[in-house]
Amino acid sequence: MKFLVLWQMELSLLSPEMARAVGAMPEYGQRLERDGKVLARYHVVGSHGGAWIYEVDSHEEFERLLGRAPVFNFARYTVHALAEMESRPPGD
Repeated sequence: MKFLVLWQMELSLLSPEMARAVGAMPEYGQRLERDGKVLARYHVVGSHGGAWIYEVDSHEEFERLLGRAPVFNFARYTVHALAEMESRPPGD
């Protein structure tokens, strides 16, 4: 299962705790990439957030990984389930 997660920091919650959470995100993301749970991570230009593509075995695993993100309590999330697009040979 793949999910696209767009997250944006909630600037109204700006605090030292939020700054520490933001600083912990790169290490968290690298660990998930090494484990094969995050396929790609992007910064969204012009915003305080990012776009990550998760690949997980279940909805429960996805929710657990998202909930463990250091910025979980400081960000707004938009989640999209992704489906593979199959290419069909011409004439099929």
